[in-house]
Amino acid sequence: MSEVSVTKDAGGPESATDKLVVLDNINKHFGALHVLQDIDLTIARGEVVVVIGPSGSGKSTLCRTINRLETVDSGSITIDGKPLPAEGKDLAKLRADVGMVFQSFNLFAHKTVLENVTLGQTKVRKTDKRVAEEKARTLLDRVGVGNQADKYPAQLSGGQQQRVAIARALAMDPKVMLFDEPTSALDPEMINEVLEVMQQLARDGMTMVVVTHEMGFARSAANRVVFMADGRIVEEATPDQFFSNPRSDRAKDFLSKILHH
Repeated sequence: MSEVSVTKDAGGPESATDKLVVLDNINKHFGALHVLQDIDLTIARGEVVVVIGPSGSGKSTLCRTINRLETVDSGSITIDGKPLPAEGKDLAKLRADVGMVFQSFNLFAHKTVLENVTLGQTKVRKTDKRVAEEKARTLLDRVGVGNQADKYPAQLSGGQQQRVAIARALAMDPKVMLFDEPTSALDPEMINEVLEVMQQLARDGMTMVVVTHEMGFARSAANRVVFMADGRIVEEATPDQFFSNPRSDRAKDFLSKILHH
């Protein structure tokens, strides 16, 4: 594989089309709580952005606004140059372009693994069933659960279910993948099997926004670390810069609590 497709130039000039996800001055309240405050964030095509920060800092809410699972009070979000649609068919189409992997696996319990991965393809993308099943099997192999295709989610471990959820999102050929704390519900021994799949996706050039507590993943897979606290983006840096030399006191405090235990 050529190096060119993998190396990403963090500081290079970006044409408009390279700006895949743009959040412009986003504000969001839950009642009196100002959970997202003046958020500006641009994610380039092929970039892996890892969002970290203390609990309650707005990370998951930020992630969920990108495919409109959470509405915003003000500001604009565009994906691949198009503003986020409010509702209806356009929103369903957009959600197909924005893959989402949640903390809980959200698989359909009454459908087999294979059916879970083919459903969106046939319903939303209108793919022929046979083609969809072929693609599903390829993706299940890719995430290491190809031999589980005929089982039901309940028969799988948490790590296997989460890998099925990743395959299901990938089956839609999304432009960007959102991961909202994808390993936080897993037993420790299962976390790595999911992170390995995500590492591979990052190496393959998938645009990813990952909210996680896994600092090892942030160090090794991210092009950029976005540190949030109290509903704001406090700091953005490369992993090397962020972990070795955080600029803000808030980030220094956060890192000292998690890295020395």
